[in-house]
Amino acid sequence: MYINQISIFIENKYGRLCEILALLANEEIRIIAATIADTSEYGILRLIVSEPQRAYRILQANSVPANLAHVLAIDTQSSVDSFVQMLEYFTQSGLSIEYMYCFSLKGRSILFLRTNSLAAALEVVRQQNLECVSEADLINL
Repeated sequence: MYINQISIFIENKYGRLCEILALLANEEIRIIAATIADTSEYGILRLIVSEPQRAYRILQANSVPANLAHVLAIDTQSSVDSFVQMLEYFTQSGLSIEYMYCFSLKGRSILFLRTNSLAAALEVVRQQNLECVSEADLINL
């Protein structure tokens, strides 16, 4: 089971992040998780939102460069040991972690990650009996 993530390419320009987020706020899209990586000229904002398909269409209609990607959302404990164990499952299967981020709520962490092969990552999830979180579950947090 995977979830949809929106990746938005943003100019590293004063106020641009607010402009883009305002587009989603005006349509009452809720942000569940977010991370941003930047360089001197641009950034990549990755969002897990309440309505990813609709949010994506809103961004496209406003000429915001964005794409949808599939990522895993895995429920785990809020400890470094748990993260290490989780990542070892994937690396022992020969998978590369392209990126990851997480949030914690009431002792529970949701680890979002993207690997070099979604199909192989889903097989690791099945073999290790990991608990994936659905988009519906995330919306209800």
